[in-house]
Amino acid sequence: MRFLTTRLRAALAALALLVCAASLSAGDKAPTFPLDQVKPGMKGVMYTIFAGDEVEKVDLVVLGILHNAMGPKQDVILVQLLGEKAEHTGVVAGMSGSPVFFDGKLAGALSLKIGIFNKEAIGGVTPIASMLEVATASAPAASASALPPSSPNSLYAGTSDARFNASAMRVPVPGNFMRRASAGAGDFLIPIETPLIMTGVYPETLVQFSRELSAWGMTGMAGGTAEPSPDDANIKPGDMVGMELIRGDLSLSPGCTVTSVEDGRVLACGHPLFSFGSVALPLTRGHVVTTLASSMASTKLMTSGGTIGTLTQDRTTAVMGKLGPGPAMIPLDVTLTTPIAEKKFHFEVIENAQLTPVLVALAAFNGIASNPAYSEGFTLQLEGSIELKGHSAVHIENLFAPTDMPVPAGVFVATAVQGNFARIYSNPYERPKVERIQLHVTALTERRVAQIDNAWIEKSEVRPGETVSVKVLLRPYRGTAFIQEIPVTIPEQAARGTLQLVVSDAETLNRNVQFLANNSQAQLPGLEELINLMNRERQNDRLYATLLQPTPTLLVEDKEMPNAPISEINVLDQHQAPGGSRLLYQSKAGEWSVEMHQVIAGERAIAITVK
Repeated sequence: MRFLTTRLRAALAALALLVCAASLSAGDKAPTFPLDQVKPGMKGVMYTIFAGDEVEKVDLVVLGILHNAMGPKQDVILVQLLGEKAEHTGVVAGMSGSPVFFDGKLAGALSLKIGIFNKEAIGGVTPIASMLEVATASAPAASASALPPSSPNSLYAGTSDARFNASAMRVPVPGNFMRRASAGAGDFLIPIETPLIMTGVYPETLVQFSRELSAWGMTGMAGGTAEPSPDDANIKPGDMVGMELIRGDLSLSPGCTVTSVEDGRVLACGHPLFSFGSVALPLTRGHVVTTLASSMASTKLMTSGGTIGTLTQDRTTAVMGKLGPGPAMIPLDVTLTTPIAEKKFHFEVIENAQLTPVLVALAAFNGIASNPAYSEGFTLQLEGSIELKGHSAVHIENLFAPTDMPVPAGVFVATAVQGNFARIYSNPYERPKVERIQLHVTALTERRVAQIDNAWIEKSEVRPGETVSVKVLLRPYRGTAFIQEIPVTIPEQAARGTLQLVVSDAETLNRNVQFLANNSQAQLPGLEELINLMNRERQNDRLYATLLQPTPTLLVEDKEMPNAPISEINVLDQHQAPGGSRLLYQSKAGEWSVEMHQVIAGERAIAITVK
């Protein structure tokens, strides 16, 4: 008799699950449960996946309501999960968005958990009314100009302090609620981590970019990709979905649980991914391999399947997408050449002002780390282009030598690429449309770097039109010093008097160009002029000799105006906004360079008298 009763209960539970799943299939309107009817002690159920594609029911009990916990009128339902699996795993990374029901009506989505190392399966539920507000969000699409100002040379340039940050988002829980669940007081509710499904990512890459991943509130997990299936788009509440950031020879795809599917509209997560507002990310079908239980942080191990739609909204209370075709992505080709091998990689990355720069940098660094023939003794030569619709391509070319710092040379390559993207996306003129990215990294043997130790000419007095040889003493890394000559021709129109000849690296000469490109108060005519300035930057593997004369140079918009007359300077000073121009007290009379095939550093000045 007891056996029959057990079988009957199991059958009834399975029937209830099937009825709920059938009533909430894609395209059906789910009945909702009002927040004002949720009471402490109320029993409910949650639906989620622990393994495979089987949606399972988890019982729960309401501990209380936390009013204004996430902000004004943003309440949270505090619940405790019940049952053997929930007690074993606790609240799991990837459960975000798991739908919660009372009396067969959708009340919201599990989205928060109690800290770490907590044995009680206590979580916070975002009410369904708050999630549905995402569907009515009317904010304009995120623009490229929204990229916050930061140093374009920072590996983490283009990131926002205002974005979603799991570690900073903490909701205190009243002690009386915690005592009901036999949990310790003083804990906080924090957003459930989002598993970041990664394939083809090397440990060295994770080390360098772990700061970004953790700031995004994501838990990096080794995962995989699954072959697309015609049934991928047939999702229901409790299923898993992924949001692709990169795909191809490397893939990154955060995943969470579907809360509801109605007329092709998908609500998920119950909290934001990045808080970017309007977005366009490929939405994919997610599959759970298994759930890894951990005292610190349990997580779902996932794979990402075929594209099923587009994620369109990334808001405080949920993410929302629509089923159908996915958005276009940017093709990215990375080639790494070493003396004994060559590897080519193809990726596609999302186009997003905040994410694309760091994603391209990550893919570039990962490609470098992938070649076993590459080691830290190599100097890296970067050549590449960023093709933009309706504009000239941005050309990238530089040399990167290893240093004594514990930073791989590949990081400097990634930094250079990311800096270029940050400057493109942060332009105040128009929203750029990147069409293609091509990067070619060549690993050159030895640490190729040389310091300028001294510079001189054999005669200090010259005549206009005369050519003199500048001798430069260079000291390579752990090598014998050598002399490089640069022929310099004094211009025919050079005035009598003292001129200054500066022998330098590229960085010294790029300061003026970078001032024009990065000065936010100096409005350039447009994006094309910014690209031209970026392409004017000198290469760091050349040795430069620049002849300067004591007449003023005015930097205005994208132009360097040498020998500017005082009258012109006064007129421009009256019309330019403060900081919109810059006055230099020397003008360039000529510039010469020679390719050195190694990174040049340093600067020396020589006085020359023109008779």
